[in-house]
This record gives sequence, structure tokens and C-alpha cells, in this order.
Amino acid sequence: MKMKEWSPKWKSSKSPRKQRKYRYNAPLHIRRKFLSVHLSKELREKLGKRAIPVRKGDEVVVMRGKYKKMSGKVSRVDLKECKVYIEGITRKKVAGTEIPVKFEPSNLMIVRLYEGDKMRFKSKVEAT
Repeated sequence: MKMKEWSPKWKSSKSPRKQRKYRYNAPLHIRRKFLSVHLSKELREKLGKRAIPVRKGDEVVVMRGKYKKMSGKVSRVDLKECKVYIEGITRKKVAGTEIPVKFEPSNLMIVRLYEGDKMRFKSKVEAT
């Protein structure tokens, strides 16, 4: 493999090793795009997009796994691990302490967007 560091010119590869390396070495502004979450049908029609990067404060529903159909607000977005944490969804450790559950963004769906960030909607507002 010739790719030493992350490169914006790199297109794609069938090799999972190279795909993983691209994701692990990506800078934060690119990793943010990896955290894109599907939108509900109403939001999809309203914004004209299928997915949007998730943000703290968004309300999401879990679509897959043990916590399917549970919902809550996003409490934390971890760019390093590319995981999302949701308020109220925790699991118990063997010692008895409760820890928040990490979710893969592909297993979530945004139901309501956080209204506090006006820059997020700036391009959509200017277009209308």
C-alpha cells in the first residue's frame, strides 16, 4: 500500500485495509461527514436532503440493534471514534455502574433538528 497518510485525492479501493486506513487517518473536518445520519421523511422533504451530519441536541431514533425504536436527544458526538451517544440510553456494567451506549450513525434517524445553530440552516434559508 503506497498511501502513507490521509489524502484528499484518494478515491476508493476494494481493499478493506485501505478503506479502514482512509477512515482512521481522516482529519476532523472529513470525519464529521462520516457522522451523517438519515433524516425522517418529513425532514427529508423539508430540507431536500437524505442525510445530514448529526449534532449535539438533535433528536434521534435508533433503527437497529438491541435499543431499536428507542429515542432521545444526542448528548455527545465523538469524532475520534465516529460514535454518537444518546441521553437516557445506558447499559449496566458488571460492577453495577451505568455507562452511556455508543451508537453507529448509520443505525440512527434524525426526527427533530437542533434549532439553536442558525449556521446549520443558513444555506437553506438563503435559497428560499
